[in-house]
Amino acid sequence: MRFHKSETAFFVFVALILVSGVLTVYAYHSVGDYGFGYVPRVDTLTVARLLFGSAVLTATALTFGMFFIYPLIRTQVREEGKLRAMTESLSMRSQTLEHAALTDSLTGMQNRRYFDDALGEYLQEFRRINKPVGLVILDLDHFKAVNDTHGHDVGDEVLKAVANCLRDFTRHHDVAARLGGEEFAVVAPNMDMESLAKLAERIRIAIAQLSVSSGNVTLRVTTSVGLAVWDRKESAEDFFRRADRMLYQAKRMGRNRVCA
Repeated sequence: MRFHKSETAFFVFVALILVSGVLTVYAYHSVGDYGFGYVPRVDTLTVARLLFGSAVLTATALTFGMFFIYPLIRTQVREEGKLRAMTESLSMRSQTLEHAALTDSLTGMQNRRYFDDALGEYLQEFRRINKPVGLVILDLDHFKAVNDTHGHDVGDEVLKAVANCLRDFTRHHDVAARLGGEEFAVVAPNMDMESLAKLAERIRIAIAQLSVSSGNVTLRVTTSVGLAVWDRKESAEDFFRRADRMLYQAKRMGRNRVCA
């Protein structure tokens, strides 16, 4: 077993104090009993040497403690402080990286990775309590034309406006995410088809009323929406595919509509 340098120094310090104490006690008992007519057991010179040795050891121990042990302790405290600061910094960095890994950098919404995990967890929990889970998938209509005509900077502003709109219309326990490109999704727990359709229609109308300025041009976009309510049997992947099929049906039927 290997001791830390400060531990070794502490043991040396204790040993010096103990030896000093032993010498002092021995010197005290060497002079015999105090009182009238006491007879020293050793000569006075030997007692003086014992006391001097004890004083030297005590002074050495104090010097050793002040100039070796104390600096070691201070160094260790500083190192522990640096280690603690480094650990906190790494923890914060880890949280930041985790947040970045689960967040869409453009809109600040949750990303596809977060969406997939959350959808699976919601289905698992709501299967247990036998409650519905609704899914809304949105895709902006003719968005490529926006980028081609007005540039990606304007397209990015449109995506941010849509993201803000989704935040305004969803509840705090809903999961609103940007899946990629111009596609968004909302997991709406504890919603049946009637409630989900009303929510989706409000979102569709709100997006159609958005306006994004580009120079002298004011852009308006529409969205196609697909809905599904979980049947409590299908997997998260099958559930998503069913809502996605409804989205493409909305596209085929002329866009800017909700299909369920």
